[in-house]
Amino acid sequence: MPSPNPLPPPLRDLVRLRRVRDRIDRDYAQPLDVEALARSVNMSGGHLSRLFRRAYGESPYAYLMTRRIERAMALLQQGHLSVTEVCFAVGCSSLGTFSTRFTELVGMSPSAYRRDRAGASAGLPPCVAKQVTRPVRNREALAAGPGLE
Repeated sequence: MPSPNPLPPPLRDLVRLRRVRDRIDRDYAQPLDVEALARSVNMSGGHLSRLFRRAYGESPYAYLMTRRIERAMALLQQGHLSVTEVCFAVGCSSLGTFSTRFTELVGMSPSAYRRDRAGASAGLPPCVAKQVTRPVRNREALAAGPGLE
C-alpha cells in the first residue's frame, strides 16, 4: 500500500516547518508556545526546535520574538501607543521580558527607540519601511562589522 504522503521525509519536514513559521508570522500576537506549535504539525517540541534551528538558524521562540519586536518597532514609530500598550499589543505578557529582548535585538530600549524614531518611516511605502527598520541581532551586527571595514 503506497504511503499517503508522497514527499520524502526531509521535504515533509520542510513543509511542516514552513507551516509553523507561517503560523508564527500570522499569529505572533497570540499566546504561542513550542509544544502547541509542534502538536499542530505532529512533532514533539524538541524535534521541532532542532529542525527549526537547523533550517532557519534560530529557535521557534527566538523567531517569534523577532516577529513581535518587528511589529513593536512599527507601532513605536507611529507614536500613538505607550511602550506598555505596544508590549501587550504584540503578544508579550511581561514588560520586562519585552524591554530586555527589544534592547537585545534593536540596541536601544523601547522608550529610546520611540523617542528617536517617531515618524522616521513616514512617507516610505510599508514594504520599504519594514525592510529598513528590521531589527538586527547584536551577534549579526558584530559578524557583519569587520567585513565592512
